[in-house]
Amino acid sequence: MTTDHADFELNRPGALIAALPAVLGFAPENSLVLVSLGGGELGSVLRVDLSEKLAERIGYLVEVAAAAEPDAAIAVIVDEHGAHCPGCNEDYRQLCASLTNALAENDIQLWAAHVVDRVAAGGRWHCVDGCGAGGHVDDPSASPLAAAAVLDGRRLYPRRADLQAVIAVEDRAGERAELVARHAAARQAAHRADPAGCGRRDVERALAAAARVAEGRALSEDDVAQLGCALIDVQVRDALYALAVGANAGDAESLWALLARSLPEPWRVEALVLLAFSAYARGDGPLAGVSLEAALRCDPEHRMAGMLDRALQSGVRPERIQELALTGYRLAKRLGVRLPPRRVLRRRAG
Repeated sequence: MTTDHADFELNRPGALIAALPAVLGFAPENSLVLVSLGGGELGSVLRVDLSEKLAERIGYLVEVAAAAEPDAAIAVIVDEHGAHCPGCNEDYRQLCASLTNALAENDIQLWAAHVVDRVAAGGRWHCVDGCGAGGHVDDPSASPLAAAAVLDGRRLYPRRADLQAVIAVEDRAGERAELVARHAAARQAAHRADPAGCGRRDVERALAAAARVAEGRALSEDDVAQLGCALIDVQVRDALYALAVGANAGDAESLWALLARSLPEPWRVEALVLLAFSAYARGDGPLAGVSLEAALRCDPEHRMAGMLDRALQSGVRPERIQELALTGYRLAKRLGVRLPPRRVLRRRAG
């Protein structure tokens, strides 16, 4: 996840740690967070779970961080049970020594490493290297980055599990597989008879469904099944990417989230990727990240999911992703569908 805001003091650990929920989208727990810095400003922020296998993942973590060629990095270890355990600090020092060496191989300096018990107002942090420094965490809700996230229309979650719940599969999703398969067979016949007409009807059906969801009206089982099998069509799917930059982008994103929870595999993956694309385009890296993680679990070879995941991990800015959506307008026009007008794309400084 990347951010362009740097209106807080990077040399104040309490403020830096308090900013993490706004950047990650949730307050990290039991985590190693690597904050990269470039030109004195905050760059990509990466998080992995603390585990016995963490040492094996250090190389990959640094490889991802190095893609944006930062000058330096700061490590934050979040460990509620071990933060105040004197014996645990030796484990932290060994971990940070490995991290320092891996970063150095990529010409990145580890400026500091801090341990904190909780990322919340009043949480306590101290430095890993025994420098004696320590203090309290600022109020995350008062962080300038939290204010910026709210202005950007992003929702912040108490825990990562709450963010993951946005796309959590419903219990009944598996029961819909037979229904979706029946609709898929019927759609194949309709597509053979009239490919353009079938695609046009599918896009129009998605637009109508997004409007219904936005109004708080439920979709029928047949609606969900028809949309699920329509998203497999490359032309339909690519046209629908345009909705991420349209005037009703929020309505479409709500529909993709609903379908991601409601559809069984393999149809679910396209809803997840559409959701990830929409979230990424508006700058919500955390939601894009969990959606792509789920999509790649469904289909590790999915080309769009893989491309978006690499772009997100490498710190590609949202406006670059937004440009990909514009081809959707051309595809929709070719199908004879009038999409909602484009909203003005936001250009970020830097």
